[in-house]
Formats: sequence, C-alpha cells, structure tokens
Amino acid sequence: MTSVDERATAGDEVRSVSAERLTFFSDAVVAILPVPEGRGNAEALHSLREHTNGYLSFLISFVVIAGHWFGHHRVFAHVTSLGGRLIRWNTLWLLTIVLIPFATRTLTGDGAFQVRFIMYALVQAFAGLFFLMMLRTVTRYGLLEADTPPEVIRTSYARIFVMTGAFLLSIPVSFLTHWAYVCWAAIPLAVRGFLLLGSRRAARREAAAR
Repeated sequence: MTSVDERATAGDEVRSVSAERLTFFSDAVVAILPVPEGRGNAEALHSLREHTNGYLSFLISFVVIAGHWFGHHRVFAHVTSLGGRLIRWNTLWLLTIVLIPFATRTLTGDGAFQVRFIMYALVQAFAGLFFLMMLRTVTRYGLLEADTPPEVIRTSYARIFVMTGAFLLSIPVSFLTHWAYVCWAAIPLAVRGFLLLGSRRAARREAAAR
C-alpha cells in the first residue's frame, strides 16, 4: 500500500522532471535559431533577410513544442508513479519532440513539397500516437492521483485523437494540393468542436440518469 508521503514524493519527482523537460524543450527550439552575421548594419539586415525561413522555423517549432509540453505537463502533474510501459512511451515521445526542430527546418525548405510536408506530418503523428499510449498506460495501470479531474484525461484524449487524425489525413491530401496545410490549421477548431460534442453527450447522459 502506498503511503501519502510516498505519493507526494512521487508527485514532486514527476513535477521536477516536467520542469527539467521545459528547459530541454526550450533549448531544442533555440538551437535552430540562426544568428545574423555582418560587420555593418546593412550586412546584418541582409543576413536577417537570408535567414527568414530559419526564423519561421523557430516560431513554428516554439508553438508546436509549447503545445506538446503543455499537454504533457497537464497530465503528468497528476501522475504518481511510472509504472507499466510509461517510461518507454515517454522516451519515444521525447524522440519525436527532439525531431521537431529538424522536421520544421525541413518543412520550410524549397522544393520537394510532398517529402517535406509528409516528414513533418509523420513526426507530429507519431508524437500523438506515443502520447496516446502514455494516456492509455496511466489510466490502465492507475498511475494517476485519485482526485484527478476526469476532464484532464478526457480533453487530452480528444486533443490527441483530433491532432493525430488531422496530421495523418493531411498526408494523402498533400498529394492532391499544397493547401493540405488547412488540415493542420483546422486542428484547434476541430478540438473545440469535439470537446463541445462530448460535453453535450455527457450532459444528456446525466439528464437521462436523473
């Protein structure tokens, strides 16, 4: 039987790891940011313009990695132990996060649209799949705090299902049009719609049970 002190210690350790990963993610994003070169103002400005794609990569990676980290932190703030295959899935998920800056720089390159697009989409899809396996593990093996709000896991599942599905769907679409990016842009709206639909269904079930 796990004591209250042991559960608190485990929770503190997990939150400490989450903080360390935030620093790790920040370093991973900043590592791709090109530094402008030039002795004079004109040369420095010219260098800035030449690295436009690099700065775009930075912004994309920052937003994407921040989103991944937020979802990870939201769940792991309630994890009390690292049982099952959680460490394995988390390690694979971290691998995809490390690959995001590389995939982003590849995405913003010139030519070979499908290859660049699909590479990025696959990295994001695998990140979602591995996170999905983490969610399945923490719920299956009871690794969450007893008072974890149900909406934490419910919204995490919804976000991951929609995100992963959108990235996978965008792959065949990319062979038809360069507008396949719309699949990615629609993710926030799709997540909100999915959550709203789920809330309405839950409300109907509660009303029917009364």
